[in-house]
Amino acid sequence: MRIGIIAAMPGELKPLVRGWEPQRSGVRGLSVWKALRDGNELIAVSGGMGSNAALRAFTAAEFLGALDLALSVGWAGALTPQMETGKCYLPCEVIDVQTGERFASSGGDSTVRLVTTPQVANPAEKKRLYESYGAGLVDMEAATIARLAMMRQVPFYCFKAVSDSENAALPDLNRFIDTQGQMQMTSFISHVAVRPQHWGSLLELGRNSSIAARTLAESVNRFIAEQTRGSMPSNGVTKSE
Repeated sequence: MRIGIIAAMPGELKPLVRGWEPQRSGVRGLSVWKALRDGNELIAVSGGMGSNAALRAFTAAEFLGALDLALSVGWAGALTPQMETGKCYLPCEVIDVQTGERFASSGGDSTVRLVTTPQVANPAEKKRLYESYGAGLVDMEAATIARLAMMRQVPFYCFKAVSDSENAALPDLNRFIDTQGQMQMTSFISHVAVRPQHWGSLLELGRNSSIAARTLAESVNRFIAEQTRGSMPSNGVTKSE
């Protein structure tokens, strides 16, 4: 079985792909890893933020061979206080806010839905998204991965761990994301270096993101082990302390 694991940022995959074999991509911002486990071929790709980057990442995963399963994996923002930072959730449905399409996610928690937006959502936008869609999580890539999986008739799973709370007061990250979905870190660091009001929230984001990446790795590894045994993952959440 060939399992494609698609994320936006290398940091989302770092604990998961530790010890995996890096692959040469030749494409800026595209990182690829490969591993063999119990007869399964695992291909993890991070391609950047947003729909176009997710398309490139999915295509890169398929370059090594047609996928049998597609996983959208990564950080997400909470839209409600019930979605706790550091926890990994398996939403049952992914909603594309640009098209209105809704995609079912296999093995998901029936109480959790995720919306995919074209930009990083601030607290006001998070409130609007919750009120409009009744979703608990927001990201920028999952709907594209779900659509591509559906087109190929490949089972789709979604693993999202919360990196920022519903009221996290972060600087506007969108202005530092380029057309390839890559964060312009030099410009961003220069911007926040002289704005100490953002330092606390960014430190908290870093801590939450680190915990979330670990819980993602735990959830995905457990899923892969269950696939090897021929069983489906149970619904629920995980949290790494």
